[in-house]
Order: sequence, then C-alpha cells, then structure tokens
Amino acid sequence: DEEERLRNKIRADHEKALEEAKEKLKKSREEIRAEIQTEKSKVLQEMKMKEKKPLPPVPVPNLIGINGGDPEDNDIRKKREKIKEMMKHAWDNYRLYGWGHNELRPIARKGHSTNIFGSSQMGATIVDALDTLYIMGLHDEFRDGQKWIEDNLDFSVNSEVSVFEVNIRFIGGLLAAHYLSGEEIFKIKAVQLAEKLLPAFNTPTGIPWAMVNLKSGVGRNWGWASAGSSILAEFGTLHMEFVHLSYLTGDPVYYKKASFLVMHIRKLLQKMDRPNGLYPNYLNPRTGRWDHTSVGGLGDSFYEYLLKAWLMSDKTDHEARKMYDDAIEAIEKHLIKKSRGGLTFIGEWKNGHLEKKMGHLACFAGGMFALGADGSKTEKAGHYLELGAEIAHTCHESYDRTALKLGPESFKFDGAVEAVAVRQAEKYYILRPEVIETYWYLWRFTHDPRYRQWGWEAALAIEKHCRVSSGFSGVKDVYSSTPAHDDVQQSFFLAETLKYLYLLFSGDDLLPLDHWVFNTEAHPLPVLHLANTTLSGNPAVR
Repeated sequence: DEEERLRNKIRADHEKALEEAKEKLKKSREEIRAEIQTEKSKVLQEMKMKEKKPLPPVPVPNLIGINGGDPEDNDIRKKREKIKEMMKHAWDNYRLYGWGHNELRPIARKGHSTNIFGSSQMGATIVDALDTLYIMGLHDEFRDGQKWIEDNLDFSVNSEVSVFEVNIRFIGGLLAAHYLSGEEIFKIKAVQLAEKLLPAFNTPTGIPWAMVNLKSGVGRNWGWASAGSSILAEFGTLHMEFVHLSYLTGDPVYYKKASFLVMHIRKLLQKMDRPNGLYPNYLNPRTGRWDHTSVGGLGDSFYEYLLKAWLMSDKTDHEARKMYDDAIEAIEKHLIKKSRGGLTFIGEWKNGHLEKKMGHLACFAGGMFALGADGSKTEKAGHYLELGAEIAHTCHESYDRTALKLGPESFKFDGAVEAVAVRQAEKYYILRPEVIETYWYLWRFTHDPRYRQWGWEAALAIEKHCRVSSGFSGVKDVYSSTPAHDDVQQSFFLAETLKYLYLLFSGDDLLPLDHWVFNTEAHPLPVLHLANTTLSGNPAVR
C-alpha cells in the first residue's frame, strides 16, 4: 500500500511538472524571461530579509585573557616586539598590493589565490589575520580589516570552495574576531557563510562534500582523493565551529548538523574494521569504504578535534575523550617509532606497511600530545608530555639539519638519512606553523627555555630567508644556501605562524588554555562551560 501510494504521488508530481512545462512553452521568450527575473528578484529579496533578520542576544561567556601577556623579561619583550613588526610587514604589504585578494604574491606585488578559495576574491588573508592583529594590539589594522568585511565580504558568489578550508579559516576567523572584539558584524558574516555551507551536508551518508558552490549549493569531492572519497581530516573538523554558531545564534540547526555528523562519524568509525585500531584517511561517501592511514595532512585535525571537542565541552564529552585516547594508543603502538639515531617520529601506514617518513604537518602532534596529557590516565600524563617533547625535538632536528634552518615539507628516516628530505619535491618550506605550534604548547606546559630558543631560531630564519621587500615568501629548497622563493604569502602565515610565535614570547595570561581552545587554523574559541556537548546521551548536560 505504501509503495503504491508513493508511486501515485510520484506520477502525479510528474504529470503536474509536465503540465507546468507545457504552459510555460506557450508563452513568448520575453514573458519567460520576465518571469525568471521576477523569481530571481523574489529569491534575492528573501535572502536579504533573512540576512537583515537580527540575531538573538546570547549571554557572552566570561572571556579571560584577551589582552595582556606582557613579558617581564626585557629580552623576551624585544623578541615579542620583533614578531609584531614581522606581522605589520606582512599585513601592510598585503594591504598595499593584495587588498581584497585571498593572498599576496609579495615579489610580483599582486594578489594570489588557490582552488581552495574558488574563483572569487574573498579576502582570506583579512579574515584569517583579524584575531592575530587584535591580540597584538594592532587595532588600526584590525579596523581596516573590519571595514573591508563590512563593505565587501559577500558569500553570494558563483564560486566552488573547500568546505574544510572555508570553515576553519573564515568561520573560525570570524567567530574568533567576534569573541575578541565584541563586534556583531563578524558573527553576522559567520552565520551567512555557514548557511552557504549547509547544502554540502546533503549527501546519502550525511558526510559532507569536500567542495560546495556557494551560489548553487552543489557539492562534490576532490577528484584526487582516493576515487572521490571524503577526507578524514576534513569531514572530522567541522563541529567546533558549528557548535559555536548554534551557541551564538540560538539556532540549533548548526549544532544538529555538527552533532549528527560527529555522532554518525563516531558510530561508523567504531563499527568499522580498523587496521591496527587506526582510522584510515579516506571514506567513500557512497560505499563507506576506507583507505590509507596517517597523522599528517589527511588525518591530522580529526584527532586534534576529538581532543578539542572534549576540552570545549568543559571536559564533559567523555566519548570524544575515549576515542582520542584509544586512537592515540593505536598511533603510538603502530605509527610512532624510534630511528637508529634515537629520534622519535610518526610514520605513515600505507598498503599494509609503515613508511618511515614524517610530514611537517604531523609535527603539530607534539603539541597535541602535550595538550592531551592532562586528562589521560594518571600513569600516562607524564608519558604523553614526554612523547610531545620527543616529537618537538625530532621536528627541531628537521629544521636544524637544513642550510636555512627551516624545515622541509616531509623528511625520511631510512638508514643513514634521518630527519632529512630526500626527494626534491619535498624540500620546500611554505611558511608553515606546525613546528612553532608545538613549541608554544610545550612552552606553556613545561616552561622549558629550549622551546623559546627554538622558536626564536625559526623566527630569525624566516626573517632572513623568507622576508622580501613586500612581504614574506616560502622557499623552494631549504637545503640550498641560495634558494628560490615561491612568491606566495600564505594566509595561515598571519593566522598561525606569527600568532604562535607572538604567544610563545607572551605571558601565560594571554589566551590561557583552560579558557580557550584553538581551532586547527589557530583561531581561539572560548570554552563554553557546561553550555555545549556532543555527548547527546548525557542528560545532565543536555
């Protein structure tokens, strides 16, 4: 009966559509065009009304440590001022030569973009840099960025963007700017963008597409990603920002999408046959099949966000914490090895064997282990802090063994070669932050002066080899004493690398870690004390 009812409904809908089409075809071309224009205007009007609709007031969380951090030591203060000057150099030249473009080409002195931002000029560097400008006290520059966002940032563009990158950079950056400054415009823009990303969740499994067209809402996955699969680090790195969107708007749709996604992913991951207890990097959204395992660029922030879901939920999301602990245990058992020279590294599991290669992106894990040490089983806390320190040491060696004292994109541990890139295609440095991020976390938890020393070494190397007259550029070969520049000032250099360096030479009272959780693009979001949780089975918190 139910099948017959559905067949009849489909038949009736089909016949109705045919009749409407026939009626349309009786009209002249001009009449059809006029109708289309009327419909377009109606949709635009509805969108404008929706955008103008004021967001409900919400209780502002008690924000601690958004200013200050002035170091008492004069030498440390001078180093912090130098980092601030580097930020001003990067920003001022972007303002001069790339304003409104996503990124800057500092040698060509013009704007730059990549396919993750689509074809539109969305000012990625502006949005990404706002919170760094704010905490450095560069308020005139902050206001310039705010003015551009108010006047120019438009998400109703025919542009296909990366859901993951736009979420962590734009939504994360706008939310952080809102929390730090209190300016409503950033919250409004974050919500407008989130509305544009929601169609990406319309898939058979609920796992979002990697790419979405901001105008049409049509989504797809990267062609190179294991036969069009979704990537673990991408679909597993959305809920921090979406939970905050629901908190700030009072609209549960974001929380529902995030919590459904989180719970759905967690159930899938727990049910699946995991090799050695590890989570593979690729999931096919149609077949549910998985492939390839690493803690680098394809899986990194999934593990990070399990831990940060627990921290952001005021340590109530026990399921996330357990999944993190179990995953870290499996990573340590199967991926973390010691080289012949005594360096601890994180390898990559491919096709049933461990590849003795570690990526620069995986260097973030040193900081993650340190951040997750508190909350581990009692006997494990010290161990994970030590493990974080060992990873930091290995990543420092990858920098120290180059001509420029800057780390390569990835490095091997084969035979006599340790912490060194072998292939030419892996010898570049693109202003990445992960090593400095780990130094900062370990400094916060240990106050061991070596981390500030290592951070300063990296800052001096960036200043010497990456600074050009009109900004900062990546280099193509860290083993060459006269390297060529890649002529790109990445937006994450301002969002992450310079922010972590500035925090490394600041006091612990600036953005204290028991009150703030940093998203994977280094945008700080406040802990919502008992106000949110992805643990839907906890009635007390719900």
